[in-house]
Amino acid sequence: MLERMSEEEFRAYVQEGGQAETGDPMPEPYRQALVKFIEMHGNSELMGVLPEREWILRAPTLQRKLALTAKVQDEVGHSQLIYRVVEDLGKPREACFDDLIAGKTKFHNVFHYPTKTWGDVGVIAWLVDAAAIISQKALLKCSYAPYARIMKKICWEESFHILHGRDVVLTMMTGTDEQRELVQEALDRWWGPLMQFHGNPIQPDEDPMYQWRIKSQANEEARQQFLDGYVPQIWELGLTMPDSALRKDEQTGLWHYSEPDWDELRWVVTGHGPATERRLGLRRASREETAWVRRAVLADAA
Repeated sequence: MLERMSEEEFRAYVQEGGQAETGDPMPEPYRQALVKFIEMHGNSELMGVLPEREWILRAPTLQRKLALTAKVQDEVGHSQLIYRVVEDLGKPREACFDDLIAGKTKFHNVFHYPTKTWGDVGVIAWLVDAAAIISQKALLKCSYAPYARIMKKICWEESFHILHGRDVVLTMMTGTDEQRELVQEALDRWWGPLMQFHGNPIQPDEDPMYQWRIKSQANEEARQQFLDGYVPQIWELGLTMPDSALRKDEQTGLWHYSEPDWDELRWVVTGHGPATERRLGLRRASREETAWVRRAVLADAA
């Protein structure tokens, strides 16, 4: 068990690679930062189910229906694991759900947008999950050890989700002209949210999550890693990038791109996205409709 440290000593400890366990003494600002960051992750896994859930019955084949059902099941499982970590930090799971459906806490920007076609499902599973796993792999080095440990299982499963998404996209890109157009149209709509995914390019020394080593990767570093890994694959499939300014500087190795709309990002994650209210409404309705089950189970447990 760690000895009690001052805030400055604890920050130096985690910056040097140290980790904290659940029962260790920790500065209150660190605990609050953990709850805020990890709760948003749990919210995002739970809300991320909804864009794809809508397409299970509309998937083109039985195999696709089963694959999408399995993916949705994985995401719900991830949220339950993550909320358990938040519970250990002092915020009950019920409070997390209540704050989510009341709009008091955030979830990731990409899950505030509608899924209009089957092409969206492929792009989400391939590129949105790819952007997510870049951030999630960096969390394997998180200074809070219980969170880092569960990320091993989550990253392993997310890797399969990306393969599922790429297979959907590849099948469509080798199909009919109409199928290829669906993928291109989906990429055009999702590129803006994808470029906003990792957040604005805040300097690491100004990012409290980085300073506490809750995350070990700066926002721009994550975005550059995503572009490095997936722009060549997008081009390889014959898709056109929606950003005409996108290019890689061969001298610096950095990608240049059109500045994302950060005002849109702030507006969306504060509850004003095109599908936000409908998605939260589904969660509220589901919670109300299943309240009797929780009451019965808790009564039996008592």
